Amino acid sequence: MPAPALPTSAMAVQVPLWHHYLQAIRSREAPRAQDFQRAENVLLTVLERVHALDPRFIVDYSRGLEAFQFALRSSEDPMDMEVPLWVDAEALLIEEPEATQPEDGPELCHLGVPREGAGLERWTTEDTFTASSEGDAKCRGHIVPSKVLCVLKDLLVAAIVHCKHHSLIAPGSLNAASLREEQLHLSLLVSSGWRTISFHVVPVVRRKLGVPALEGVQQMPGFPEGSLRRILSQGVDLVPASAQLWRTSTDYLLTRLLGELGSLQGHRLDSLSILDRVNHESWRDSGRTDGLTFGHLKMVLLWASVLFPAPEDWAELQGAVYRLLVVLLCCLATRKLPHFLHPQRNLLQGSGLDLGAIYQRVEGFASQPEAALRIHATHLGRSPPPRIGSGLKALLQLPASDPTYWATAYFDVLLDKFQVFNIQDKDRISAMQSIFQKTRTLGGGES
Repeated sequence: MPAPALPTSAMAVQVPLWHHYLQAIRSREAPRAQDFQRAENVLLTVLERVHALDPRFIVDYSRGLEAFQFALRSSEDPMDMEVPLWVDAEALLIEEPEATQPEDGPELCHLGVPREGAGLERWTTEDTFTASSEGDAKCRGHIVPSKVLCVLKDLLVAAIVHCKHHSLIAPGSLNAASLREEQLHLSLLVSSGWRTISFHVVPVVRRKLGVPALEGVQQMPGFPEGSLRRILSQGVDLVPASAQLWRTSTDYLLTRLLGELGSLQGHRLDSLSILDRVNHESWRDSGRTDGLTFGHLKMVLLWASVLFPAPEDWAELQGAVYRLLVVLLCCLATRKLPHFLHPQRNLLQGSGLDLGAIYQRVEGFASQPEAALRIHATHLGRSPPPRIGSGLKALLQLPASDPTYWATAYFDVLLDKFQVFNIQDKDRISAMQSIFQKTRTLGGGES
């Protein structure tokens, strides 16, 4: 059934205003992508020298979606640059630490080098390796994340000096003084034109691990047929989790899923770009305050795409944005945002964010979006009128601290008031509530 026309009372922001805002965002996408690619080329040149100095660290040219993702964003959060390790990952021992709980986050492990097996000698030197006790019959020792990061940092410094001395990178594009070793990555600033892009350089171990939550799942509503199986077949990465432990990372798989959504007709990615811009400029005061990240909003879009899989759900720009807003408000009110590939993980738990204050900002945009859609101060005149009645405004302003308000019955009223959702949407919201209720028991207590 086609999506009904938007009402003139509830969320009827003038269509040209929404599309004008989107056009302003799109006008920046190509320059942002070009800036990123120039900065990425500088960093790849340096990493090529790193590989020449130490072949254990590989340059990865195969993952070209970072520029696509950077262009979607208005926020300036750091971008990851993965540095694969030259190691037979399938030959390593994956050892789980003791006393881990589901709320600890992604699967944690030690990377062990077996006593029996060839080809791993390059990873048993003291600079990256800690030997086990003689009593361990299977494991010779472990590849230690903190040691790997330390080696990579020294290599990056040497490579930057070499590239500058031989004019392999433009003057001023990169400075070794900006290189900082943090717990889980190396932070580096790269200049590209007038823009400075922050990169997190992360050593990764590529291993064909499955995603437990999706084992046996062949298709997911809202995604192109076969895309989930094809993407998950690539496995997940292992990245540093602490000085001694590694963890699984699905960041690249999530970006691939985002790319699959971009291949579909409709405003899925447009709605993400709009909310990321509003989040950066309005909810986070142009990045000056802590708040939601692009990663949070990306996760909301992935869930919304499953809950609202029909093409007509995304045909209208305003309706697409409000689908994300309904899911986001639910997440903030229940203080639960499940990871798309590890639903037992709650991405809002332990974030340190004032979720109640963020909820009020998101609700304010949902109630009266005009002020945040302003590109220039003259676009809206002196005082934009409220776009919804006081009854619906009161309905939206539910206490975020009380998740009981966000039961299915509430969504029945909310969706009826908005009048932009299909008849099946309330069933999908019920499914979302079921997912969040499961994460309540699997993912730990309230954050």
